[in-house]
Amino acid sequence: MAGITRRAWLSTLGLAPVAGGLGAWVEARHVAEARPRLTGRERIQQHHLPNVELTAHTGRRLRFYDDLVKDKKVIINFMYVRCEGICSPVTMNLARVQKLLGDRPGRSIFTYSITLKPQEDSVNDLRAYADEHAPGAAPGWLFLTGAPDDVERLRRALGFTYADPTEDADTSNHIGMLRYGVEAQTWWGACPGMGNPEHIARSILWDLA
Repeated sequence: MAGITRRAWLSTLGLAPVAGGLGAWVEARHVAEARPRLTGRERIQQHHLPNVELTAHTGRRLRFYDDLVKDKKVIINFMYVRCEGICSPVTMNLARVQKLLGDRPGRSIFTYSITLKPQEDSVNDLRAYADEHAPGAAPGWLFLTGAPDDVERLRRALGFTYADPTEDADTSNHIGMLRYGVEAQTWWGACPGMGNPEHIARSILWDLA
C-alpha cells in the first residue's frame, strides 16, 4: 500500500461499485439503442390492431391486420345476431351510410361488423343477419366471428369498452359506435352508429378522402 494514502484507498473502495453501475448503465443504453425503434404506425398495429384470425359470413378465414386493415380505409363496429337493442338499427343505419358513400365501399373503403358473441353467432347466423339487415351490401362489408378470446382482445384493443368493469362484462350492453380509419396514415376517428347517416358519411369522407 506504499504511496497510497488512507483517504485515497477509501475513495477507491467507494468508487468501485459506482463505476460498475455506470458500466452496466452504459451497456444497457447501448442495447436499447441497438433495438429498432417502432414507428407510430407499428406502435398502433402492435397495441390496437391485433392480427387475430377471424371468419367472415362468406366462410373465408382472414387475419384482422394483414388481410382486413393493413393499407386500407376501414369502418368497424361490433354487434351480435340476437341483439334486441341497437344492433339492428345501427346495421341498417350503416347500410344507409354505405349507399351515401357511392362506389367507394368494396373498392376504397371496407366495412367490418364483428360479433360480440362469437360463441353463439355462427357463420350461417351472420350470413342470415347480413341478408336481413344489410341486403345488397357491397362486397367490402364483412360480418365476422372468431375465437371468443380473440374477439375480446380485439374489442378491447379497438376501444369498444365501458369504464365500469361490471357494465363492460355484460356483452348485452355495448357501445353503438363506429370506428373508422386509414391504417397506413394512422388516422382514426369515431362517431355514434345511430347518428344522421349523411353526417356519418360526411365525417368518413372528410377523414378518409
